[in-house]
Amino acid sequence: MTQKDSHSSPSCEESQDPAFVVSLNGSGGSAKGWVVVDELVDSLAIGGTRMTEDVTEEEVRALARAMTQKLTLVGLPIGGAKAGVVAGPEQGPEREEVLRTFGRTVAPLLHGGIHLGCDLGVTPADRAVFFEAADYDPRYRARAVDMPYDWRTYYEPLVDCTGHGVGVAATTALDALHRAGSSCRVVIQGFGTVGRSVARFLADRGHRIVGVADVEGTISARELPVEQLESITDSFGRIDRSRLPESVTESHEPESWLDVEADLLILAANHNAINASNVHRVKAGLVVEGGNITISPEAKAKMTVQGLTVVPDVVANVGGVASAALALTRIVPFELEADKRKQWVFDWVGDRVRRNTRDLLEVASAWTQDPLPALLSDRRKERR
Repeated sequence: MTQKDSHSSPSCEESQDPAFVVSLNGSGGSAKGWVVVDELVDSLAIGGTRMTEDVTEEEVRALARAMTQKLTLVGLPIGGAKAGVVAGPEQGPEREEVLRTFGRTVAPLLHGGIHLGCDLGVTPADRAVFFEAADYDPRYRARAVDMPYDWRTYYEPLVDCTGHGVGVAATTALDALHRAGSSCRVVIQGFGTVGRSVARFLADRGHRIVGVADVEGTISARELPVEQLESITDSFGRIDRSRLPESVTESHEPESWLDVEADLLILAANHNAINASNVHRVKAGLVVEGGNITISPEAKAKMTVQGLTVVPDVVANVGGVASAALALTRIVPFELEADKRKQWVFDWVGDRVRRNTRDLLEVASAWTQDPLPALLSDRRKERR
């Protein structure tokens, strides 16, 4: 990447409508929701399945567009998609029936090249339920070699790949901002799989995790013990407050993670966590989106004016979808033994995230506009 004059104008493709949108009502049961296929590449698209009480079609459309952008930036020959199912967090037979109904309903899409996986509210076990209901097996695809092992054998060892990519984005940005080698104070909003993984990544490289937020509130300290926190956190990202060290401060105030002094803020949880109403409270000079669409467009514009550096989700949060897309497009060297295959995927994702973070910040330093459309335009040309 060079200076401003060498960057292409943003492609009009970024404002186009999705390839198609499907409304879900269920098959043999009720399952309200949507599948949005933003773009098809070689008749293929990929994205997660979000299952929350308040998911909307608009949100699913935005997530699908972000998925297309992620895959464009890393240069993979597959389009972006997303599913949303309106359902609460309740466990038990009713939840399983919703998942089975969802699987039966989207079966034609899955078998037709639209791979739907996990996202907020959907676990690997949930994915297995709707795959089974759809009689869908990602090992087999028309016009492609078969995968030599089942999907879970390939994909589940890569659970920390998203956090790895977010960590690479953060450290690359710190290097670009001339903070390499110094210990930074880090706040992580969200302590699910991604939040825990990036906390470990950054702590292993000498950075201090000073604040962590989960659904119960925020905990903070001069330096939080990451390994101990992981051991007392459940699969839903809830930290057991009864087992915290005495040196840790607790707050149950909403958004109190914004009040913790930090150099780096990792957003690894909810949609629009930073928005027009709270953006003025951001203390960190560098913000990395470790979750999907964690900053509203209005807030991003204000953060730019405030001189804050933002690494967006489509650059940082790519590990999960890239890992799956590498297999679906049969780019992964399947013949490698498990540990070497995992390392190959982590290295591939890390290299792409590092390059995109560097190039994005280079564009940002050369002009005052949002640098992402220019970077996307350049990457689209490379993919062609």
